[in-house]
Amino acid sequence: MDEVIGKNCEKSAKMGRIGDRPYWVFILSILIRTVHQVGAAVFLAAYLLDAIPGPPVVYVAGALLSGGLLLGAEWWRHRQVYRELSGVTTIVKFLLLGAAYHGFLPLHETVLLVFVIASVGAHAPKKMRHRLLF
Repeated sequence: MDEVIGKNCEKSAKMGRIGDRPYWVFILSILIRTVHQVGAAVFLAAYLLDAIPGPPVVYVAGALLSGGLLLGAEWWRHRQVYRELSGVTTIVKFLLLGAAYHGFLPLHETVLLVFVIASVGAHAPKKMRHRLLF
């Protein structure tokens, strides 16, 4: 598996290592992302709309499992994802959700904040998402 080291963006910011990933993994990750978005949407709706007492376990499990698979697929291509903005964003999302779940942060506001962070992080330009932070 070949790796490219030191891809630079316009401002010479160092980019993470990039490895080869089979095309089928890319296609599969699109389907997994769909499952993740459905689970995440139900999770968000459950807390923001108070329509149900909490998100159904099936949707939470689907969102967590698909999120883990997506992170694995991302790591397959971006070997230093934990040092990139996308990886740090994922860690921050886990920490915020955990703090809200355990009552350290307000639940509704934190869940909404996590979804805003996820949306901005997912739609940031590629050269920004995969820039090395440390």
